[in-house]
Amino acid sequence: MPEPSGRPAVLFVCVHNAGRSQMAAAWLTRLAGDRVEVRSAGSAPGDAVNPAAVEAMAEVGIDISAEVPKVLTADTVRDSDVCITMGCGDSCPVFPGKRYLDWKLDDPAGRGVAAVRPIRDEIRTLVEELIAEIAPEGAE
Repeated sequence: MPEPSGRPAVLFVCVHNAGRSQMAAAWLTRLAGDRVEVRSAGSAPGDAVNPAAVEAMAEVGIDISAEVPKVLTADTVRDSDVCITMGCGDSCPVFPGKRYLDWKLDDPAGRGVAAVRPIRDEIRTLVEELIAEIAPEGAE
């Protein structure tokens, strides 16, 4: 069931909400624009977004330096249509009528930007596939 605005709401979840989920949220915001409501959260949020993720996204013209890791709540899940965990085995509260996906992605924590680039690019591909499915261009 889409948001009252008529837009599907997507929640990206990883443990620290500092790398994968932040990059995915930024890609979805950039590529889908206002066709999708975008959220991200973590089960044990870090203190700041991973600097290598910030740098890797800046290389493709997306600034996530002002983002702040957020805590995962049952309400955040309840208010989302699609919940995507980022290969970290997070337990996400399960509510009927929600769609749950798990994207198996390497964790960028502790890695340099060279190691984060392929993760960033894989996330972009997954986000493009998601958009084509839930919010294709020109769909009403």
